Amino acid sequence: MKGVRSTSSFIWRTVLGIALAFSVHLVSAPATRPQTAAPAATGTLRQVHADGFKALTEATIVSLTGLAPGAQVGKTELQAGADHLLQTGLFANVSYNFQTHDDGVAVTYHVAEAQLLPVYFDNMPWFSDSEIVEAIRSKIPFYDGHLPAEGALVEQASDAVSALLNAHGLQVSLEHQPVANPVGEGDVLQFHVQGAAMQIASLTFSDPALAASKLIQQHLGEIEGKEYSRTAIDTFLTEQIRPYYLQQGYLRVKLGPPEVRLSGNPNQKLPERLPVFVPVAAGAIYRWKGAQWHGNSALSEIALSSLLGEKVGAVANGMELEAGWDRIREQYGQKGYLDVKMDATPAYDDAAQTISYTVSIAEGPAYRFGKLVLTGLSLEGERRLRQAWLIDSGATFDKLVFEEFLTKLETHPAKIFGDLPVHYDGVGHWLQTEPKDGTVDVLLDFKH
Repeated sequence: MKGVRSTSSFIWRTVLGIALAFSVHLVSAPATRPQTAAPAATGTLRQVHADGFKALTEATIVSLTGLAPGAQVGKTELQAGADHLLQTGLFANVSYNFQTHDDGVAVTYHVAEAQLLPVYFDNMPWFSDSEIVEAIRSKIPFYDGHLPAEGALVEQASDAVSALLNAHGLQVSLEHQPVANPVGEGDVLQFHVQGAAMQIASLTFSDPALAASKLIQQHLGEIEGKEYSRTAIDTFLTEQIRPYYLQQGYLRVKLGPPEVRLSGNPNQKLPERLPVFVPVAAGAIYRWKGAQWHGNSALSEIALSSLLGEKVGAVANGMELEAGWDRIREQYGQKGYLDVKMDATPAYDDAAQTISYTVSIAEGPAYRFGKLVLTGLSLEGERRLRQAWLIDSGATFDKLVFEEFLTKLETHPAKIFGDLPVHYDGVGHWLQTEPKDGTVDVLLDFKH
């Protein structure tokens, strides 16, 4: 029983064949294509080193090459060591160089680590996370809760978890794939069991306030009775339960992790309907202290603070704060600042129970409208659309006007085309910016 295997996409480059000799050489060899040259001379491997690593250790990288001091190596073996590193999925790029001396060969592998994803066990209530982690570490001793999206290392982890399932007589199929993180930014590598046939019987919380909330109790119907999945539960907690706390100023509330709580003989088969319990640590209620703004010129500090919407001394409404950041981005968009970036860093004062932000803004250029590029319309359709377009060439590009125009195309096309019969399945839309001259073109593709 093995996981769904992701296709590894290694880009192989030609290795320059340089035979090992017993004089000093220094050669850089990108690890990207199987060796095709004639067999090289060999020497005794004395040292294996690695550099460029951050999360991993040199000892771990050396062990993954499969090379050991004392072995007889030529360029084929050295290349194979680089190939082994790439095949793990841990590295975006690998190259190496070596030196030969009278007493043997020293090789150094230069690595660039690939992005690793947090590992997420979705629906395996038979085991605790620590039990699954222990099974993976039996095959991957340096496993720390993160894996690449694909590669040999992921398959080893999948084999370890499959072996754990098999050992307990569980006839299920294990899959793994990157999915959106249900509790944060970015992706996670989800391990998911097919054929488990279990449902969420109930969802209860340690905070009695949730049981007393009619709104929360109504929302529970969206998750109870559904297929058991920690991803689904965590998504529900993020979308329906977390806002309940944020709007009351509980900005550092901790929800979960969810637990399956059963009574009776723990050795018996799990029931098909599982009661799920969610511990809640609400934390303190924070009040708004203010924001310090840096890098802004198009919008004043007064305007930015007003858009954010929080009042000094009042309970900080986390949901309003999130909406406030969106209002600021929208205001910049209306002024043509399409590349604006905000880095908002919170500072919690737990003693005073206040929160403040330091906000760095990189506004970028203010774009002017260039031209409208249309595809998929008749000549008369193009004429009417251009007539309805509201931004003049050379004028400040207002992103809100653009978005409202798209909404009309999708929901009320008659407001643009009048009585002209125009039929399309959807409208592809792109903003093509040219930062050098500060213009933006609008591209609309009508799909049939």
